[in-house]
Amino acid sequence: MATREVGGVVLGKPADKLFSLSGLFAVYKPKGPTSAAVLNLLKERLLAEAGVQTKGNKRRSQVLKIGHGGTLDSAATGVLVIGIGKGTKMLKTILAGSKKYTAIGLLGKATDTLDATGKVTEEKPYDQVTKRDLENVLQKFTGDIMQVPPLYSALKKDGERLSTLMKRGEAVEAKPARPVRVYSLSLQQFQPPLFTLDVECGGGFYVRSLVSDIGKELSTCASMQELTRTKHGPFTLEEHALHEDKWTIDEIARSLEYNMSLLPGEPSHKKFKTEHPGETAVSCE
Repeated sequence: MATREVGGVVLGKPADKLFSLSGLFAVYKPKGPTSAAVLNLLKERLLAEAGVQTKGNKRRSQVLKIGHGGTLDSAATGVLVIGIGKGTKMLKTILAGSKKYTAIGLLGKATDTLDATGKVTEEKPYDQVTKRDLENVLQKFTGDIMQVPPLYSALKKDGERLSTLMKRGEAVEAKPARPVRVYSLSLQQFQPPLFTLDVECGGGFYVRSLVSDIGKELSTCASMQELTRTKHGPFTLEEHALHEDKWTIDEIARSLEYNMSLLPGEPSHKKFKTEHPGETAVSCE
């Protein structure tokens, strides 16, 4: 196996193996860090294992082509799909399918962020809400519906995220309602004031907004307390997501090989594990 030169430093076999990886795999995103922070940590781990020192050398840190396919809120957990090498170009097409979430909602309290990280903006009684009421309301949010995205979101205005503008105290108008698709929505548990939902939805859908809208429909208010993405495209939390202790070159190589069956069967995809991307590329975070 040939050596590789990065930033003026000649590297050996581990680096060559890392830079030959190409395809899609999934990692587990824990509660706390942003999706971008998880991606950056993963990249640092892989480059360190490969012997690429990145501190103080931006050029070397950008040499690994890697990106994630769909942001999870910092307070959320679950599947985060990663593209590496030529896999970064597949993220949009492969992940255009549905996503599945498990969400825990809290009746009686609304927040400015629509989840547990925000400030309480409203409190209302919820004692009148029954399990049957909740199940009946869910039917109104299944299928093709209109949804107003939350103000605290990654959507942008004039090139800046709405959440960034909100945190600076700037006045932000709500985005207009837009069409979204909910393939299935079911109540898993109801222990007032908490309720647990399983949701399968299409792209652009906000579970926080769903929980808030459910509260309003029940003549009270609600906010999301916990969110876990259990499936994204063909990648599931249980079967495919690598936890941090498996963020190694060999484990990811095995995962890429295992995940080949999840991808379309074009010949170009079958060559992913052995191709050597020759160009220097920046992270497509």
